[in-house]
Amino acid sequence: MLFLAFLSFRLSAQKVVSIAIDGSINPVSADFIKRGLKEAENSRAECLLIHLNTPGGLVKSTRVIVSNILEAKVPVVVFVSPSGAQAGSAGVFITLAAHIAAMAPGTNIGAAHPVNMQGQRDTIMNEKATNDAAAFIRSIAEKRKRNLQWADQAVRKSISITENEAIKNKVIDLISRNTTELLNKIDGRKLEVASGIKTLHTKKATIITYEMSVVEKFLDQLSDPNIAYVLFLLGLYGVLFELYSPGAILPGIIGGICLIVAFYSMHTLPINYAGLALIAFAIILFILEVKIVSHGILSIGGVISLFLGSLMLIRSDSFLESVRISWGVIITACAITTFFFLFIIGLGLKAQRAKPVTGIEGLLGDTGESLDTLAPSGSVRVHGEIWQAESLDGIINKGEKIKVVGLNNLKLEVKHA
Repeated sequence: MLFLAFLSFRLSAQKVVSIAIDGSINPVSADFIKRGLKEAENSRAECLLIHLNTPGGLVKSTRVIVSNILEAKVPVVVFVSPSGAQAGSAGVFITLAAHIAAMAPGTNIGAAHPVNMQGQRDTIMNEKATNDAAAFIRSIAEKRKRNLQWADQAVRKSISITENEAIKNKVIDLISRNTTELLNKIDGRKLEVASGIKTLHTKKATIITYEMSVVEKFLDQLSDPNIAYVLFLLGLYGVLFELYSPGAILPGIIGGICLIVAFYSMHTLPINYAGLALIAFAIILFILEVKIVSHGILSIGGVISLFLGSLMLIRSDSFLESVRISWGVIITACAITTFFFLFIIGLGLKAQRAKPVTGIEGLLGDTGESLDTLAPSGSVRVHGEIWQAESLDGIINKGEKIKVVGLNNLKLEVKHA
């Protein structure tokens, strides 16, 4: 009886660490999964349960995640959930690498295979990338004794299947409606991990949910190429506005912060520096447009350069990567940038260069009427005001038009208009 009571207590004390990846695969999510594995190992959990819903992400981050899962000392269970979720592109590699792969009803798994926005790769490069990804996924499938043929076709032909097709083709191990059902089904399974053979006791295990920190969630959002792109442009706007209007301070501070955050975000993405250079060149052309009369030629060049640079900004290292800037964001950003430089900045510069219309400076160059015969001094009317004036152009008769050319001790210096 004492032994049974002890066994019952031990089983009820078992823990399962649960984390969720809902979004793209990037360096932040890779670090989060690594920390989840550490947490599961340190707490001696039965397994690490990963709720996965991803369209894909970066190949480099995927390789890091797969490597950590294959070398894990605790079993890793990947659960594609909830209903409607997907394990696309990079998610296929992560799911196949798990010790136990499960899917919820109404989910799908398969390669997303997005179209490269920089154009189709040449045949040799495309073949190299395909063969590399295919070899990588076959090695994972072989390690976990999953369907090698399907894994290869998922890469080469971008095949996507439902949970029922996945279980039929031995791509996954089981289908479960929820976490509780999943833990009940995998209870008692023996799995090989890096530390040896592990028997799961998950039926009555306590689930410990491990979430991203606020900072990690923030950095995860920054890994979105659309956000990085917008932050970069906002940073440029802020800094340039500060340069055009020194002393404004706030635009410069906001612009500097946006640029720093954008550079961090770009550090996590496969950036094409040619695209970055084209965007910078476009900004230079817009600046020149408001300073030089080019009849719109510089503006057209700026729009073309900005558009091409935006398309080239994200460089996909593999055709499996689903990291790209959306067309809607690019077109909107190009339109707003064009309007900003050609109208807002242009109007600001025109206002700065405009002739003063008030104060003493506003009188210079204006015309008026002589109220006396200036020989050389007398009274004149300018802007409806009567001023003492001195002629620098000989005698000016009463009633003649005059032009203000200077000011000396509150006495206007005038000439014939």
